[in-house]
Parts: sequence; structure tokens; C-alpha cells
Amino acid sequence: MKITISKENYLKAIAEAESEGEAVKPATLSRWLEVSAPAVTMATRRLKRDGLIRVGAEGQIRLTAAGREIANRLLNRHHLIERMLTEIFGMEWYKVHDEAEQLEHAVSADFEHRLVERLGSGGTCPHGNMVGVDTPADRRRRGLLPLDEGAEAQTFCVASVYERDRQLLEYLEGMGVRPGVTLRLQTKNCDETLTLRVEGRPVQIGRPAARKIWVAPQANGERG
Repeated sequence: MKITISKENYLKAIAEAESEGEAVKPATLSRWLEVSAPAVTMATRRLKRDGLIRVGAEGQIRLTAAGREIANRLLNRHHLIERMLTEIFGMEWYKVHDEAEQLEHAVSADFEHRLVERLGSGGTCPHGNMVGVDTPADRRRRGLLPLDEGAEAQTFCVASVYERDRQLLEYLEGMGVRPGVTLRLQTKNCDETLTLRVEGRPVQIGRPAARKIWVAPQANGERG
């Protein structure tokens, strides 16, 4: 069985969508990968034939053990490449996801091993995300919550952000909102925006963007 880049992308997208708490169906993959419905139908037929996915009666797609192994390998390589680009080459955190998307398919097992030796395994990527599948339920169990669910006048530390939207990442960087930053949620406004205090200055952010930022509540009185 030949594992092509296309197959790798589909398997990784299934795992990533699961990590965002989505029930994966053909329409999910069409949106996630920005491909047509007929293309998804053909791809899932091949993946099912190769024993890499199962498709339920209602169309829900799940990875088999073999499919999960391939997806996890890609996720791990993506994670290592992002860390390499920031920690070794100093690339801006909001740029590395797109670069890693291209490089992850070209990494050999030997080079991956060298990256692990240099960077270590586990940990978080420059966007604060853990390697592998980390669902919203997993994050909540660790005490994290989306920023838009935070209470007014509460201080938070940014734990992670949704990394698959370059425009969002650049927008957040412009406001000084990045993993590790402490901020204060000052008010929730009637126009569906939040007013934050970040690095000593007030900024506003819409609720859709705030939902993609996971934060850890801090003791009241900490600076934001």
C-alpha cells in the first residue's frame, strides 16, 4: 500500500478535526481541506479500501489503528518542525504552521529522530498546542477555557491558540495576544466584542476570535 501525500493530508485532517471536537464527516473534510465533495468521496473510498478509516452508517469517519498511526506520525513531525523553526531558526510563531505543513511530508525517520534528540519529545508547539489529539474536553479537564467564556475583571494566561488560520494569528500578534501572555478580560460588550487589557493597553477582540484562544485563569490582581 502506497501512502501518498494526499492520503497523509486526509488522515491528519481527520485527527485534527477530532482534536477540535468535531464529528468528522465528508463535509467536514471538504471544508477542512478546501476540496470538493466529489474529491472527498474518492479519497475516503481509497482510504477505506486501504483499511485506514471506517465510515459509520451516518457517514461519520473514524481512523483505524493503522490510519491513526500515520496521522500521529504526521502530527508529531509537524509539531517538531514548528519547534525547530522557532527554537533553532527564530521564525515568528505565527508563520511556522504554514511552513510545517509543507515540510512535514519530506522529513525522514532519521531526521525526525535527530529533531527529538535536539528538542525533546512532548511539550507544546509555538502556538501552545500539545502534540497529537487534544480535544476541548481534554483542555477543560486541565482547567482551561475559551477566552469568550471567561468572567469580566478576571486575569488569564494565554495557553494556546488555534493555529490553522494565518490571518487570525497575525491579528493576534498585532494585539500582543500570544501563548504565555497574561491579559485581563475587562468587559464583554453588547456588540459581541471583548475588551482586554494586554501588556498595559486596552484592545478589543470579537467573540469568534476569542473562542479560538484557550486560557488559564490566574489569581485576581495579577497584571494583564
